Amino acid sequence: MGNLETIMTSKVTFGAGCFWGVEARFRKIDGVVNAVSGYIGGTLDNPTYQDVCTGKTGHAEVVQVEFDPARVSFEQLLDIFWGSHDPTTLNKQGPDTGTQYRSAIFFHDENQEALARSSKRDLEASGKHKREIVTEIAPASSFYRAEEYHQRYLEKHGMDSCSI
Repeated sequence: MGNLETIMTSKVTFGAGCFWGVEARFRKIDGVVNAVSGYIGGTLDNPTYQDVCTGKTGHAEVVQVEFDPARVSFEQLLDIFWGSHDPTTLNKQGPDTGTQYRSAIFFHDENQEALARSSKRDLEASGKHKREIVTEIAPASSFYRAEEYHQRYLEKHGMDSCSI
């Protein structure tokens, strides 16, 4: 038997507008094992991109981030999340408008919930944003992986980020 190290990973799911840029941003973080574009938070089972774009499913475009807490903390991921989008715009990021583009943290355990709520309160108290932070904080429900053409979209098209 070899010396195989078992890495214990955790997951968190972030909605911060179009998932292409969010996925690319988190993939660059040391300690992020995987980042997958998908849909969460709605009522339709196995939604397609076309379904989600109607705004009638309740799903958000999200990135499910799998990370190694020994290399990157949940708090560090929250800082990246807060700094990567405008959490004060309701159902809108840049040119993208609709409930599927809402700012959201879908937590996977009670500790994540407590830390997410605390970080939101801290950000509100900091005065960094002049408007109310509208980020949804909710328990993770069924996650549906987006179609393959959405996975690593920017990477596949030779882009580092989305320009807004």
